[in-house]
Amino acid sequence: MEKTALPIIKHIPDFLDYLDVEKGLSNKTQEDYARFLNKFSEWLKINGPEDLRPHELTSEHIWKYRVFLARHASGKTKRPLKKSTQNYYLIALRGLLNYFASRDILSLPSEKIELAKDRDEKPVKFLNLEQVEKLLLAPDTSHNIGLRDRAILETLFSTGLRVAELVALNREQIKIKDETKYLEVGIVGKGGRPRTVYFSERAVAWLRKYLKSRKDNDKALFINYKKGAKDFSSRRLTVRSIEDIVKKYVVLTGLPITTTPHVIRHSFATDLLTQGVDLRSVQEFLGHKNIATTQIYTHVTSKRLRDIHRKFHGGKNLK
Repeated sequence: MEKTALPIIKHIPDFLDYLDVEKGLSNKTQEDYARFLNKFSEWLKINGPEDLRPHELTSEHIWKYRVFLARHASGKTKRPLKKSTQNYYLIALRGLLNYFASRDILSLPSEKIELAKDRDEKPVKFLNLEQVEKLLLAPDTSHNIGLRDRAILETLFSTGLRVAELVALNREQIKIKDETKYLEVGIVGKGGRPRTVYFSERAVAWLRKYLKSRKDNDKALFINYKKGAKDFSSRRLTVRSIEDIVKKYVVLTGLPITTTPHVIRHSFATDLLTQGVDLRSVQEFLGHKNIATTQIYTHVTSKRLRDIHRKFHGGKNLK
């Protein structure tokens, strides 16, 4: 049977292989996709037609499936699925439609699947590049504390690290030679998930200056210089310490008081998306378990693109 004649359900195993071989997604992510698409398969079997082929899928099918998800009770509480959970299922289905497009299998465009809007969802706070630059330039690098703080801020924006991941870094992980321009470091992030983070040329330069200023043997990458810190077995900075350091320069530069290390992480992700990086890559950079978590940033970039369109493509020059 030709690929295009196969029912949608029959394509799912090949799609999961595609995620493994061509996309290189983790086993856990593949399992998540399989689970989410299994729900769509079950829905097709109940509501029919079970043998629905890709080119037969319509917006009406998608709408009915969304209604089903919105009213579907799950778990011990028997409460309807949360909006964010509904989106997991919809994003998986989007992925399948994108797979069809990559294989030249005629089907509904993935853009036709709109995600559920969560009215309780908090807007993503982030800094624009001008604000980021202002923050990065704030530390006085004529002394060791300023060098450390500049290296911390550069690292946060270059890597998108969570603050807990940042404080866990050790000196032995940062192997910088005189000729080193860029750096890749393997870490174990949230949930025990390993990933690689990338240090820009600028971040590497400031880390090199900071490490050359170190005269101690502490294994921690970022240490406390406060009086009395030497009395402890390790002078490793804590999460709270990093938060206080960021807050110090936020106040000094007059940036929004809500700016935290996590806002710098948001800024990192938003900048990547604004530059045209695909959502799946940003997910990998951030170490998100599910792409639905990364999806929150598209609201920010979509708004920015809308504003740009309104400003520069208003048709004002047309007669």
